[in-house]
Amino acid sequence: MLDPELLERITARRAELDDLEEQLAKQLAQVRAQRDELAIVERVLERVSEQLADDRASTAPVPGQVGGRAVMLIPHREPDAEDSTLPPDYQRILTAVRQAAGPVMAREVGEAVGLDISVKAKLEPLRGKLVRLVDRGWLRKLPDGRFTTRL
Repeated sequence: MLDPELLERITARRAELDDLEEQLAKQLAQVRAQRDELAIVERVLERVSEQLADDRASTAPVPGQVGGRAVMLIPHREPDAEDSTLPPDYQRILTAVRQAAGPVMAREVGEAVGLDISVKAKLEPLRGKLVRLVDRGWLRKLPDGRFTTRL
């Protein structure tokens, strides 16, 4: 017959090992959960980094849709922005304002870019473009309605 004291020691040791196994299983589950979370975070960061890289790469204005027609969006002027980020017709308008001896009216800009200024309907879209350039920080509009470059 087995010694009762020996059986008690074996039972106590088995209980210790069962407790240790349970603790290790919990720790392993926590480690796996943290690894899964890190994998998710890594995937999210990769996507965000790709999006940021794509956003930085596309500094050119992006065409949009208004009323089913394609229109070119005019970017806000940044301190290091180049005129080349603007569509060609806006670049011509900006150049005409810069080359003028001082502040200019829309009619003078129209003449400089080659519009038929005798037709008011041709000047209104130009005036809209000038105002858009003002709104985006590329030009200034004086209280008398004339346009000039930013300081």
